[in-house]
Amino acid sequence: MIGSRILAELVRRGHSVTAVVRHPEKLGAAKGVKPVQGDITDKASVAAAAQGSDAAISAYSPPPTDPGMIVGATRSLLAGLATAGVRRLIVVGGAGSLEVSPGVQVVDAPEFPDTWKAIALSHRDVLPVLREADLDWTYFSPAALIEPGQRTGKFRLGGTRLISNDRGESRISAEDYAVALVDELENPQHLRRQFTIGY
Repeated sequence: MIGSRILAELVRRGHSVTAVVRHPEKLGAAKGVKPVQGDITDKASVAAAAQGSDAAISAYSPPPTDPGMIVGATRSLLAGLATAGVRRLIVVGGAGSLEVSPGVQVVDAPEFPDTWKAIALSHRDVLPVLREADLDWTYFSPAALIEPGQRTGKFRLGGTRLISNDRGESRISAEDYAVALVDELENPQHLRRQFTIGY
């Protein structure tokens, strides 16, 4: 859901994109897009796909049966990018590591749903891996609810605190998330930092 909208936003702005996916035949043809089969868990595959690129964006989602796989995949991604000489990485993160009050993260709040806990904790475990990395990373956490919607271009950005509206709702469309992510790619404001978005 999110990766496809990031790709659409990149194309809309005229970027040339190497889209690394498991099944390139499912991607379809689009101007400026080169579909490539790749495996984020294989650093050699990452290096081959990233060769010659200015930046990488990871919208990787681990299998529901093994959410912790995202940590190893991130290590592999970083190793592959280092081999390819790519110095810029933006990671589509989770909202669980954002704070709802000082020192209390979303995933640790009592009302956080158990069904989402494993993937939220795994996403949170990616942050220490990035902090040790020798490249310009950005970890972009969405609002608590991200879903297909409209591209409005009107949203708020923040740091490590969950953004909510005056009704206590924390949400963002996948389209506006993609707008903000590509803005960050084109005009970096959050190098080696986490940031977030919401209405």
